[in-house]
Amino acid sequence: MPILKEEKSIYPENLFNEQYQEERREEGARWWAVYTMSRREKELMRRLLPKQVPFFCPIIGVPKRSPQGRVRTTFSPLFSNYVFIHATEDERIQALQTNCISKCLEVKEEEKLVFDLSQVHTLISSKQELRHESRLEVGTPVRIKSGPFEGIKGEIVERRSEARLLIAVNYLQQGTSIAIKDFEVEKV
Repeated sequence: MPILKEEKSIYPENLFNEQYQEERREEGARWWAVYTMSRREKELMRRLLPKQVPFFCPIIGVPKRSPQGRVRTTFSPLFSNYVFIHATEDERIQALQTNCISKCLEVKEEEKLVFDLSQVHTLISSKQELRHESRLEVGTPVRIKSGPFEGIKGEIVERRSEARLLIAVNYLQQGTSIAIKDFEVEKV
């Protein structure tokens, strides 16, 4: 049972749609990695929503056991202190006026970031159990051959004797992973 209900972590829902991305680029929108004040990611998203500033903050459910033994789920940002906005200059200024932001970092390779974030969004949408991966290890690049995640690319890593597919957001040098069997993937 969740302690608090899950909040909106992406606006609009079609943020990673290619046609939407193209329309926003024509309006002058750019991707920004926004570094928030400590533990203010959700507050920033709550303030951006009524301003209709497009954002994405990967949120995952983390099961926690209470002292009484009950398992509860908290919804935490996958990447602490980061919210990604796709904003025009005016929208970026509106975001800065929320007083939740410490730094606004310009993204140089936007296509790579959008690709990485869209893959993370696909994994989160699946409601599978995900884990945060903070250290990227050198591994074999692979692609999932079939199933709901067909086409997703990543690297195989091993955690506690379990093979996992690492989906990286290289801009942050962080990522997420999902349990995988070797027959489900092929070398890229």
